[in-house]
Amino acid sequence: MKDALSIVRGVFADLASGAAKNQARRRLSLPSGAVLHSLAGATGNYFGTKIYSTHPKFGAHFLMMLYDGATGKPLSILEANHLGQIRTGAATGVATDLLAAPGADKVGVIGSGFQARTQLEAILGMRVVQRVRVWSRDPGKRDRFARQCSQDFGINVEAAASAQQAVEDASIVVTATFAKDPVIEAGWISEGTHINAIGSNNAQRREIPAELLERASVVAVDSIEQASLESGDLLLAWPAETWASKNVVELQQVVARKAGRTSRGQITIFKSNGLGLQDVAVAAHVYEKAISAGVGQSIALMGV
Repeated sequence: MKDALSIVRGVFADLASGAAKNQARRRLSLPSGAVLHSLAGATGNYFGTKIYSTHPKFGAHFLMMLYDGATGKPLSILEANHLGQIRTGAATGVATDLLAAPGADKVGVIGSGFQARTQLEAILGMRVVQRVRVWSRDPGKRDRFARQCSQDFGINVEAAASAQQAVEDASIVVTATFAKDPVIEAGWISEGTHINAIGSNNAQRREIPAELLERASVVAVDSIEQASLESGDLLLAWPAETWASKNVVELQQVVARKAGRTSRGQITIFKSNGLGLQDVAVAAHVYEKAISAGVGQSIALMGV
């Protein structure tokens, strides 16, 4: 995660300078309920695409294809499930570092599944946190999440009795769920809170209500183009053509210090959908480490 935080921050700096390219996610849906997703990017000496399939009954399967940017030569195929969890967490860590108020030290997490652990890990990599509360619908899962994260991260993680209890006095909030409708209410969120909404990348689903977006001084997205296709949190609140007037900005602008929090009392939001460029950058890092360790070349060639 420490490496990923640095890499992902660099990705957004490169986007801001024009040194990197991103291609928004595309989807192919079948009558069976299976969906094929693809997203791509280019940075430094590499370009590539992540392809993954999902099915509501049979889960998701992720592959990352990495290529040499100068020659187009295929370099490696990586299993990209855990890779995606890490880079998604890292984007939240970067956004939290830049947008959360100084001294923000109480974290509320809604969700205890696929993405929640790396969300918390990334925040802990960027901020000194005094307390974490987590809530999810399944009491057993949230209790296990609290126990495991307390043990692994050496911090007090409590299982909250309700979503409201988890977030009402938190200064940093994460929503990492598969919910169709908002999982928090605007009235639960205190002034000065930073929210990371990372669960939905579907135009008809959202985790945060329109009333909370209206209270925010800054709403950062990883890509305006991608958000306009799949960010239900924003699309169900505002028409995309009005976003500029609502202070919707890209995270690259925040990294470049062209947008962001201007006072302690502001509410800020990061709506994450995930970029193919992030996958390319972290995959390139893994590839280079494998090659430098002398174990990657044969693996890469076998994959090709």
